[in-house]
Amino acid sequence: MKILNLYAGIGGNRKNWGDEHEITAVEFNQNIANIYQDFFPNDKVVVGDAHEYLLDHFQEFDFIWSSPPCPSHSTFRKNFSVNVGAKVIYPDMKLYEEILLLQGYFKGKYVVENVKSWYKPLVEPILLQRHYFWANFEIPNKEFEKDGIGLTGGRNQHENKQIKKLQDKMGFDLTGLKGNKRTMLRNCVNPLVGKYILDKAINQVKTLF
Repeated sequence: MKILNLYAGIGGNRKNWGDEHEITAVEFNQNIANIYQDFFPNDKVVVGDAHEYLLDHFQEFDFIWSSPPCPSHSTFRKNFSVNVGAKVIYPDMKLYEEILLLQGYFKGKYVVENVKSWYKPLVEPILLQRHYFWANFEIPNKEFEKDGIGLTGGRNQHENKQIKKLQDKMGFDLTGLKGNKRTMLRNCVNPLVGKYILDKAINQVKTLF
C-alpha cells in the first residue's frame, strides 16, 4: 500500500510496519526527521507542515495515519493550567479538521490518533491502550501493556532511567543523537499498537477483493 504517516516523530507507530509498503512520512522538526530517516531509510521523508500536506496530498494514498499534536487536548495540560497557573490555551481544532476531512473525502483507510482528552470528544473515538483512535475500519479492543511514561520523583534523578526504559520498550536506541530524547520517546505510539492497527486495516482491505 501507499501509506502516509503524518506527524511522524521518530516513527513509533511505523516501527513494525516492515518495508513492503511505500511510505511517506511528514515531520516538521528537521532533527527529528533526520532521526526518522536514519531508522527508516527506505521511506520518503518530507520536512514540513503535516496538516497542509494532508490537505494537498490525501488522494494519493491508500492508508493514512495521523497523530496531530496532543498537549492542548490532554488532561495533564488542562490540570497544569488550573492547578499550577500555566497559561490557558485553546484546544487545537486541527485534530477535528483532519478527522472530518478524512471522513468526508478520503476513499482509503485512515486512522487519527491522539491522547485521551480532558473533554468529551466531539467525534466519538475508540480507546485503545492510552490513546483515542478515529478510523473508518473496525479496530477490535485489545489489551496492551502500559508504556510507563510517567516520572516518579525528581526529573533530573530519574530522567536517564526513564529514557533507558522507554528505549527498551519502543525499540529505539537514541544514544549519541541530539534532541530531547525523553520527549521523542514519550511521543511515540507503541510499535505493537501501530502494527496491530495497520494489520486490521490491511485485513479489511483484503476482504473487499
